[in-house]
Amino acid sequence: MDLHLEGKVFIITGGLKGIGKGITFQLAREGATTVILDRSANVVEEYKKEIEPISKGYDIHILDLNDTDKIAPIVEETYKKYGHIDGIVNNAGVNDNKALETTSWQEFEKSIHGNLTHYYELVHAAVGYLKESHGAVVNITSKTALTGQGKTSAYAAAKGAILGLTREWAAALVKDRVRVNAIVVSECWTPLYADWIKTFGSEEEQQARLKVITDKIPLEHRMTTTEEIGNEAAFLLSDRSSHTTGQWVFVDGGYVHLDRALS
Repeated sequence: MDLHLEGKVFIITGGLKGIGKGITFQLAREGATTVILDRSANVVEEYKKEIEPISKGYDIHILDLNDTDKIAPIVEETYKKYGHIDGIVNNAGVNDNKALETTSWQEFEKSIHGNLTHYYELVHAAVGYLKESHGAVVNITSKTALTGQGKTSAYAAAKGAILGLTREWAAALVKDRVRVNAIVVSECWTPLYADWIKTFGSEEEQQARLKVITDKIPLEHRMTTTEEIGNEAAFLLSDRSSHTTGQWVFVDGGYVHLDRALS
């Protein structure tokens, strides 16, 4: 299916690795220009080698999104360069395991800032251009906002806020024909996830832990892939989903809504 994304311009946070990379590659395959905001300078050359056979229409801006004041100038630069901005993908974030018992309010606020504030600022800076293009926003969020995890208060709070902002922005921008949706991620295989699995010890212990997790995913008992998230994001950004807004879309193999005892 042609998603009609040829020549469209999208800004994606955390687009060099993991879920963000899955999204940028799918947008590139559809002929879109991707503008990436990411702090992972060490993977840029590898990323370029992988993306350039698919598309040369990309820009990379290396920055720490905690330096939130640097976001608006990049938005302005992008608009001046291309003359339009057609969509935003808010993706960057990290589950930093700030538990209730051990996290001070100062640490809590710092984590909230790192996982939430840049979502707001990027859309705030681009909203005029999104109105102009009748564009779209996709917010990447987490199952922890709905299921809890038991040891990550700040991250869960930020991800819950993102769900709220998705509905709020959809309502605020509905008359401007700007659509806003969220993708709720559960267990998705990314480099960060792989690093976490390695903390469980030997290869045998890692595989045992992974099996405990995948056994709880109803559909096919496997992790979601970054490509599957990318496919959904591209669809939500396209006019093929032209009457979809304010939705929380679950790309999770039924993890949140189906009985995990299914076999």
